[in-house]
Amino acid sequence: MQLEAVPALAGLYRRALLTTAARRVARKGAPSDLPAVRHRVGGVRVELPAITCFQHLLGSAARDQLPSAYLHTVAFPVAMSVLARPDFPLPLLGMVHLSNEVRQERQVGVSETLDVVAWSEALRPHPAGTQVDLMTEIAVDGERVWSGRSVYLARGIRAVGAPERSPVERPAFVPPVPTGLWRLDADLGRRYAAVSGDWNPLHLSGPSARLLGMKGAIAHGMYLAARMVDEAVPAPSGALSWRVDFATPVPLPGRVALSFASPTGEVAAAGSRVDVVGWDAKRRRPHFTGWVRAE
Repeated sequence: MQLEAVPALAGLYRRALLTTAARRVARKGAPSDLPAVRHRVGGVRVELPAITCFQHLLGSAARDQLPSAYLHTVAFPVAMSVLARPDFPLPLLGMVHLSNEVRQERQVGVSETLDVVAWSEALRPHPAGTQVDLMTEIAVDGERVWSGRSVYLARGIRAVGAPERSPVERPAFVPPVPTGLWRLDADLGRRYAAVSGDWNPLHLSGPSARLLGMKGAIAHGMYLAARMVDEAVPAPSGALSWRVDFATPVPLPGRVALSFASPTGEVAAAGSRVDVVGWDAKRRRPHFTGWVRAE
């Protein structure tokens, strides 16, 4: 399905709200099928001031290459348009972001023209509901330069054939030796929304987050991922791979203790891997784990 332009996320969230209300009225059964469709947008250009604002928010140096996590924000509205379809079996609003994994084949310049495609796959049961993979790819002149897999969970919605929920035993979290600390302000969700276009109510304010069942506003998962990647490999020159798995939300305002560990001690060296852990030092519980590899 060819889209005329990258859709606005605000409109997608409004559509999702209406679709969720319609589903409640219709009381549909368990989800079983995903729409067999790919959404495409061609000729996407990125404005340099937008990149500069994104880099300033992360506290990184200005460069004329697109940060890997910013490429996710470029593709994100196209991916969300798949989840906001009337025939998509899970509600977009309130879905929990579980993980992201990205493979970037090379660095992408600000002046390059991008083609984006997104689709969903692997609808499957989860002990807490139903999860699905959201796939995105970005190409330049027919060459794939970036691909990502995001995993989302719809809590409380049982897929066909889903097992009964049972307690999941997790090993006790042992915090590593901290190497850093992030102090996140109360308005971070709104500031990240301004540079990414992701105005999800979960991240904007306490009242808007409580409408979706949260105790208060939480940090965007992709802000955490973007900052993780940027600090692990500040100036990548070639291919880049990274993954982040989210454990517990980061409340706003809040603090995140961090460990960046590289076996070689050469954070940005070719072929090196940096393992990252972010956690709540006071409650001794993990917020996320991840890794970044420069090639």
